[in-house]
Amino acid sequence: MNLPIIVRKATKSDVPQIVKLLATDKLGRLRESFRDPLPAFYYEAFNTINSDLNQELMVLESENDTAILASFQLTFIPYLSYNGRLRAQIENVMVRDDLRGKGLGKQIFKWVIERAKERNAHVLQLTSDKLRPKAIKFYKNLGFVASHEGMKLHF
Repeated sequence: MNLPIIVRKATKSDVPQIVKLLATDKLGRLRESFRDPLPAFYYEAFNTINSDLNQELMVLESENDTAILASFQLTFIPYLSYNGRLRAQIENVMVRDDLRGKGLGKQIFKWVIERAKERNAHVLQLTSDKLRPKAIKFYKNLGFVASHEGMKLHF
């Protein structure tokens, strides 16, 4: 994408666009509740994220338009190991359907890697659903290595 891109912290007014972006994904359709008015629990979650200094909910927009192009959440996890350095984790990376394959994902990760280095993180980690083979290939092409077996216990 050749337009100048702005990466900025999400605001409360961005929440509907972010949820809509999450809900347009094939897996997101199964777990999100995008409607108008947006359920209050999304705003409550935003307030929790926004008040935590180790959480950064970010959006991308072009200089010419305030429509959200992409969104992600970057979390910094304090650890005792690795000499007390932070671990950075990126989640909910979503690029608008009509903009996929145009380089926004690479711009996101360039920004995220620099941000993680600024915060003195020793590693950037992510998880990706096994039902997303294109995303997994994208992450591997960026240099991520499937070094661990991830597990979840849903409640």
